[in-house]
Amino acid sequence: MFDGGHVALVKPLFDMKLCIDMEITVKQMMQIEENGDQMGFFRKLMMENAGAITTRHIVDHYPDLESKKVTIFAGLGNNGGDAFVVARHLAAFGCSPTVVLLGHPDKIKTEEARSNWKILEKMNSVNLILASDTSKIISDVDVIVDGILGTGISGKVREPYSSAIDLINQSHAFKFAVDVPSGLDPDTGLVNDKCVKADITVTFHKMKVGMPKGQDMCGKIMVEKIGIPPEAEIGVLM
Repeated sequence: MFDGGHVALVKPLFDMKLCIDMEITVKQMMQIEENGDQMGFFRKLMMENAGAITTRHIVDHYPDLESKKVTIFAGLGNNGGDAFVVARHLAAFGCSPTVVLLGHPDKIKTEEARSNWKILEKMNSVNLILASDTSKIISDVDVIVDGILGTGISGKVREPYSSAIDLINQSHAFKFAVDVPSGLDPDTGLVNDKCVKADITVTFHKMKVGMPKGQDMCGKIMVEKIGIPPEAEIGVLM
């Protein structure tokens, strides 16, 4: 800002540096997402960035991705929506992933997840399976992506999610968890019923407070920014 030839520095309303390494709860993350959405950085953009950065970790781990069998397990919430984005981006890298939707498309819970599923329905490069019964799913794959529950765990894991988690853990595939391993309480780090045991977990925006305590289930934890403005944290973290 200029004032009579002098530059006037505008002091920020809060110190962003203090919040960079802060661990947050699920409730705080939800409010930050809501604030970002209200600012115009819509949840669909968050989902796109989350899926893209998760894909980047998979590609970095497997440069020969075209030769790998990849199965993506997706729930009906936004964690599943992130997984749909992962499938689309993997296809762009020459992979032909299989997406196992644990439910019916009509039951997908949010508009942003539904829109990403509809894109997959138009892609011949992605194999789609609707699975109310997971017993018929072939687990002989190289890579599994867990996009079943994320932060949306509450109480006992219900079917078909429960059987899907068992199937994932029985597999010898390398396992990536999207945001939080399904079944892990991200606020406490506890497993109340059962949980995906991941090799790498890609979590978004900030570390969730319980995840370091549950690192035996998370594997290596990668914290990635997905474009949410730091101003979305005002009133939540400071």
